[in-house]
Parts: sequence; C-alpha cells; structure tokens
Amino acid sequence: MTEPGPKHVPVMLKRCLDVLAPALTAPGAVVVDATLGLGGHSEALLQTFPEARLVAVDRDPAALELAGKRLAPYGERATLVHAVYDEIPAVLERLDIPRVQGVLFDLGVSSMQLDEAERGFAYAQDAPLDMRMDQTRGLSAAEVLNTYAHGDLARILKVYGEERFAKKIATVIVREREKEPFTTSARLVELVRNAIPAATRRTGGNPAKRTFQALRIEVNGELAVLDRAVPGALDALAVGGRIAVLSYHSLEDRLVKQYLAAGATSTAPPGLPVVPEQYQPWLKLLTRGAELPTEAEIEENRRAAPARLRAAERIRERSAARG
Repeated sequence: MTEPGPKHVPVMLKRCLDVLAPALTAPGAVVVDATLGLGGHSEALLQTFPEARLVAVDRDPAALELAGKRLAPYGERATLVHAVYDEIPAVLERLDIPRVQGVLFDLGVSSMQLDEAERGFAYAQDAPLDMRMDQTRGLSAAEVLNTYAHGDLARILKVYGEERFAKKIATVIVREREKEPFTTSARLVELVRNAIPAATRRTGGNPAKRTFQALRIEVNGELAVLDRAVPGALDALAVGGRIAVLSYHSLEDRLVKQYLAAGATSTAPPGLPVVPEQYQPWLKLLTRGAELPTEAEIEENRRAAPARLRAAERIRERSAARG
C-alpha cells in the first residue's frame, strides 16, 4: 500500500480553503470532505479551522486506513466513514448532524489509486483491469470489457469517454475478447492505440485515456452517484454554508454547473413586478464560471492541470413551493 508522500499534493488547496473560510470560523461548524482520499484537504481543513468538526467519507477502505493514520492527531474532531458521497445525507442523519456549514468534493480518482499499479486505473503501467474505488463490491473493468454487449461498450466509450472512435474500439474489444478474455491494462492500451487512426494518435496524449476514463466512470457509477450527491449535499447546507467542487473532466463539471446555476437562478414567471421569496435564488455563486489552477500550481503538481473549481453559498432556506 502506498504511503502518503510529498507528491500527493491537494489540488487548489488554498483556493478551496479561502472559499469555505467564511462558513467555517464559528465554533461548532461542521465541514464534510466528500472525497477523503489520502486526507490532504481534510488535514488542511482541520488545521485551518481549529473550531470546526470534520466528517469525511470515502468508498475506498484503503484510503480510509491511510487517512485515518494521518488525521489521528485530531481525535474526535475528525469522523471518518466508509460510504459513497451520495450517501452523505444518510451519514449525517446517523451522526445526528442536521445541517453542515461546508462541503468539499474533490472528484475523480485519487493519487493513491493512480499510484498503486494493482488498482488498474493508470494506462501508463500494466496492471490488472480492476478500477473499482471500493474493491469489496461491484464489477471490475475486466468484467465490463468481457461481458458487455457491443452496443453498451460503444455507448459508455462515447458518452463517458467522449471518444470519437467508440464503435470501432468496441468492435475490436468484442473481437479480441473472444480469443482471450481481458485481464490486464497493457493489452487494452495496445488495442485502443491500434484502433485509432494514426493521425489522431499523434495529438492529445495517450489515445487510451478516454477509454480508461469511460471504464472508470462506468465501473464506479460516478456520474449517477454525482447526480445524486450534489443535490444531497446542497440540501445538507445550512444557510450561510458553502460548497466547493473540484471536477476533472467536462462531464462532471457540466453536471455540477447545472445544479449550482439552477439554485442561483430565479424561477419567477416573467413580468412579476415583485418576485415572491419562493421564486428567488437560494444559492449565490462564489466563482465566475469554473476557476482554473494557476500555472505555478500546475508546474508543481501536474495532476492539478485538468481541475475546475465551482463554489456556491446557500443564502436562504428553500421553499417547499419550489420542489
């Protein structure tokens, strides 16, 4: 198991802390780290806001074990829970926490998962095709490759990987798995490379990255989970509470944008001289569009390069009339 090292740098850490700060300075404030990982963001939250309590969740038991050691000095201020982030409302209910003052999501695959070759997330090293963030449940990437119908494979490659050559890659996968089932990543990388036209291979980095992204999203149900998690987290925010979300590809960012923009938009019918409260926005956007990491941060931490940060504050209770 990989121990936390200097290369595990929390992405856009200072900006996340600055965005959440106004909500976390009061005694008794509760902040949720929805994606604990190795605990870098969580540790910084506990250090920066000494009056705050942390509830951190992760679906990966290995991450919980490592982060637990890192956060042990903070004692009862840190509560770590084995859960997926769409389960946050249920976790808070079990802990008897009605509302929270802050929520942080750092989406995607963690540094630990990328660095442990045997997890199968990284296309740059040969490894078993697993890709499950929680290895105790669900289908592995190999099982998806070996059992899904051609149409389903093509769909997830096109939708989740935004892969132009999805049908062609799916055809190759189905043909090759009949000769021998897929077990390791190097064979898949090579097949994808050969399925993509040479001119396309020369640009945009490793041609297998879109296929690996699509498989990871499918294996972990990431977009479906996020689609439930964001509204659940927003409902858990107290008035004055803040949410910050780091996304790493356009599908995640688009979904987060939709939820935050909807809450920050009036739903009043046009032409009303006075807008009743139930139609007024209940969120205030704290970022102009999606904020990007600085060039200096990207130079220090290449994994920050695709990050996109969106944040919002809950400015009032949500009226039942709005649904």
